[in-house]
Amino acid sequence: MTNRIKNATPHMTRNEDLIFERSKPGKTGAELRPLDVPARSAERTLGDLYRRDIEGFPEISELDVMRHFTRLSTWNYSIDAGVYPLGSCTMKYNPRLNETVARFAGLGTDHPYTPEQLSQGCLKVLADTQRALLEITGMDAISLQPAAGAQGELTGLLMIRACLRERGDARRFILVPDSAHGTNPASVTISGYEALPLKSDSRGCVDLAELERLMSTEVAGLMLTNPNTLGIFEQDIQKICEIVHIKGGLVYMDGANMNALVGVAQPGRFGIDVMHLNLHKTFSTPHGGGGPGSGPVAVKRVLEPYLPAPTVEEQPDGSVRLNYDRPRSVGRVRAFYGNFGMAVRALAYILAYGPEGLRQATEDAVLNANYVKERIRECYDLPYDAPSMHECVFSDKRQESRGVRTGDIAKRLIDYGFHPYTTSFPLIVHGALMIEPTESAGKVELDALIDALRSIAQEAQESPELVQTAPHTTRVSRLDEVGAARKPVLRWKPAAP
Repeated sequence: MTNRIKNATPHMTRNEDLIFERSKPGKTGAELRPLDVPARSAERTLGDLYRRDIEGFPEISELDVMRHFTRLSTWNYSIDAGVYPLGSCTMKYNPRLNETVARFAGLGTDHPYTPEQLSQGCLKVLADTQRALLEITGMDAISLQPAAGAQGELTGLLMIRACLRERGDARRFILVPDSAHGTNPASVTISGYEALPLKSDSRGCVDLAELERLMSTEVAGLMLTNPNTLGIFEQDIQKICEIVHIKGGLVYMDGANMNALVGVAQPGRFGIDVMHLNLHKTFSTPHGGGGPGSGPVAVKRVLEPYLPAPTVEEQPDGSVRLNYDRPRSVGRVRAFYGNFGMAVRALAYILAYGPEGLRQATEDAVLNANYVKERIRECYDLPYDAPSMHECVFSDKRQESRGVRTGDIAKRLIDYGFHPYTTSFPLIVHGALMIEPTESAGKVELDALIDALRSIAQEAQESPELVQTAPHTTRVSRLDEVGAARKPVLRWKPAAP
């Protein structure tokens, strides 16, 4: 069978030495002026901390440095280059306007130790961001302090524990659906609880009968994602919350999938007691590379006393202050008041879009997911045939008989110029293909992605080896991912002479 790759061209260079390997003694990228202080004064001042040279530091010209890193940048796939269909991660475009605003003098440069009376502008940004997020979620109070979604999860669970302990009944378990995000069970464990699995029903939603059976006075609460990781909205959400509340438990909602709800539905009206948001997913902060992140936690009134301290509070005279006097607080979960730049970006995003724009973004994200689902459902197995929200989940069941698995399909997708979808997750779908196009992808780009997925499905039937050995157009062939994970090489060492 002929290779179906369209418009595939080699990069201008297929190999690039490490910066250390390009080093030549005596080369430099800067020419510093002579010292205007005695050369030995620094050495006397710093003592043993003074270093004349850094052993092994690369010596290289400015031009070589620029070309080296520019060439490396062309190897990377980015949200600026094309669609990022990672399901459950909401990898969407980040408007450059928000990046510009975050760098404004006074916002990008104000020091966190600046006195409150001199930081009113920054504190006002935090207060305005809080107000906007409370309106979007329908909750009563919020903290922007947590620095990531997982930290938001932990913070919410700690508040549940503090509330129940104050009632004299901290309890032992947290129910976690089998379709939950991977961080949920870990957050439960770190918070001091034990995770108790809750299975899904044939629709891919919470099994109400199983919830009724498991919900006891030993269960502190339920940790729920809605829409869930199958991209399905929990239509019985109010009944779910009622079952938990009757037994004295509290309901936590993982808000990682809020890109399907903003401007359309408020979790606070579902019966949710506490939830986190991912500003680095839903509200414009660049996502990936380990940061930056922001996972604000919003609560109903019952949990407000336990929010992390300090809280940002507006005063009757219009000023804003940080309130540290919160004796029932679970304490600080992040230095200062979280990642301030993320709040700036989120507020800029919210104000630029406005209520109608936010709703339109949500509707477009849902439309895109359903469009992808309908266009490829004849090629891939659809284990849960329910209306999709922000994402859709297929399985490799039809390709498995030819020896092609979801990981093979993902690798082959790279040859077509797309970042792979999320593979093998959620775990309740065997060989899952999890696709979230977000609202950022236009129809032309979605059609190209769909054509690629349909073409790969055909390749899997006609020439499975082509898919099993992909990718073919990258600088390196398929890597030994298990070996890399178990025996990582974390630093460069020069070869022995």
